Amino acid sequence: MSAVELAKTLDMPREQWLKLRKKGIGGSDAAAIIGLDRYRSPFDVYADKLGLKPEIPDNEAMRQGRDLEQYVAERFMEATGKKVRRRNAMLQHPEYPFMIADIDRWVVGENAGLECKTTSVLSKYKFSQGEFPPNYYVQCMHYMAVTGAERWYLAVLVLNKAFHVFTIERDEAEIQALIAAEKDFWESHVMKQIPPAPDGSEATSELIKQLFPEARERAEVALFGYEDKIQQYLTLDAQVRELEQERDKIKQELQLAMADAEIGRAQGYIVEWKNQIRQTLDTQRLKKEQAEIYTKYLKPAQTVRMFKIKEVS
Repeated sequence: MSAVELAKTLDMPREQWLKLRKKGIGGSDAAAIIGLDRYRSPFDVYADKLGLKPEIPDNEAMRQGRDLEQYVAERFMEATGKKVRRRNAMLQHPEYPFMIADIDRWVVGENAGLECKTTSVLSKYKFSQGEFPPNYYVQCMHYMAVTGAERWYLAVLVLNKAFHVFTIERDEAEIQALIAAEKDFWESHVMKQIPPAPDGSEATSELIKQLFPEARERAEVALFGYEDKIQQYLTLDAQVRELEQERDKIKQELQLAMADAEIGRAQGYIVEWKNQIRQTLDTQRLKKEQAEIYTKYLKPAQTVRMFKIKEVS
């Protein structure tokens, strides 16, 4: 391994490990930086490294992923006959110190590593046909860049369904492109504390809500110079409404053609309009007839910021 050992992680408290991750770009950050992570954005990574966003609270998926890591590693050894070991260290690229890696396992006797993944049965990727999320691939490329490995193995446990092993060979051209992207991100944004441009992703929208959850009452800010952006927003918003209406018009035509049929067939298409039973709670009646119970289970009020634009003369 050509990587530098930044810190030993054996028995390191999770809070300390989370702080250590902010010292550079890790494998789980790499795909977000280049726009290949559906759950995170470049803005999200930027805010995380500068400590601007709250830490994500531990959830069941995260807990199971950690707890099942050893099981996935054992299944990999069973399936391949290879041996793996823990590295127990935060690693750092010898030339680009902002590139860090906390790898799952190192493969004994090979210049290779192993990434262990646990995913839901609801995953849209067809692992049995060789498909896996692009962020998995980028993460493995990042680890190869940091460690100098020739290949990286990816072991994926699809809960209650299957177990798959993939081999990702080192691609020098892609690794150099990834290094360049991470270098630009770190030097142009994190080091200079200049946020990357918004990308329109849901991840960025959610982060902005977290950063600015409440407005200061009656506080104003000058947006002179943003007139073109505001007009562009209003134009696009109108276009979206027109497209939604056109889409709904076609939907109505199809529904009229199907009438009370559940399934419609066309050349290359199947259209479904199925029954669904939904039950809703009559909150108004509950509030009126069982006010005490209604109040007891009422969730605390939350502040929601509504965004709208009004034209003024």
